[in-house]
Amino acid sequence: MKHLTIIIITGLSGSGKSTALAAFEDAGFYCVDNMPVALLPKFLEMPIESHSEIAGIVFVMDLRERGFLTKYSSIFESLKKKGYQFEILFLEAEESVLVQRYSATRRQHPLSQGKNLLDGIRTEKQQLKDLRALSDKIIDTSNYNVHELKVKILEIARKSKKTESMGIQIVSFGFKFGVPHDADLIIDVRFLTNPYFVSDLKHLDGENPKIKEFILTHKETQYFLDKYLDLLDYLIPLYEKEGKAYLTIAIGCTGGRHRSVTIARTIFEHIRKRNKQSEIVHRDIDQAA
Repeated sequence: MKHLTIIIITGLSGSGKSTALAAFEDAGFYCVDNMPVALLPKFLEMPIESHSEIAGIVFVMDLRERGFLTKYSSIFESLKKKGYQFEILFLEAEESVLVQRYSATRRQHPLSQGKNLLDGIRTEKQQLKDLRALSDKIIDTSNYNVHELKVKILEIARKSKKTESMGIQIVSFGFKFGVPHDADLIIDVRFLTNPYFVSDLKHLDGENPKIKEFILTHKETQYFLDKYLDLLDYLIPLYEKEGKAYLTIAIGCTGGRHRSVTIARTIFEHIRKRNKQSEIVHRDIDQAA
């Protein structure tokens, strides 16, 4: 694992470590929460399934482990001597923000037993000051909401060469069989001329060249595709910037066999030419003959 990117997330309780971990996981990293620091050397010696497909490994370590403060320094130093390269990412936030977050979630601070919340926050901050000084990157999350923090973490994650990009799924479907519940974008193409009412085309599907020619040569289809593909070219980078891991674009017609299939294929080919990670699914192509 020495050639893999290794990131250790730590910092103040309530600063967004769980959100950061989720962002790294969406970016293709193997993630472990609340990792006992004493087990880290042994863990790094273990083989990981699909080793070649992961972007790196991320661990969250903090004061939830009682022995963390007394052990991390010697263990980190030992790993560096063995040739492991890792980055320590320290998250923090202003006291007032941490108090507000704990009040909103009603969770108990790990060091607030027998103390009020503010005293627990200040104690933790004092105990972690040496680790903060040792960290490679410090992020103050005070002014970030959950989505903004995820975007910030993804910016860090995507510096890895193996980081996964946002996956895009194109789904054709028939409205008569229901709308896909997991769709992010839905477009209704029932306004296009329907080959179902052409006797020679009725029993073919939208992947057939005759159906494609029938649908794609109509002027309203060409005009629609110009507009909609231009919209997707604008939207997809914005979804990626937002930190979305997966985007599902659903195209529907009446039965999900002709128009939606052809249009879905056209959209899929367009997106694939832009080197986006994409796949196509014709959900209802065999439902109606």
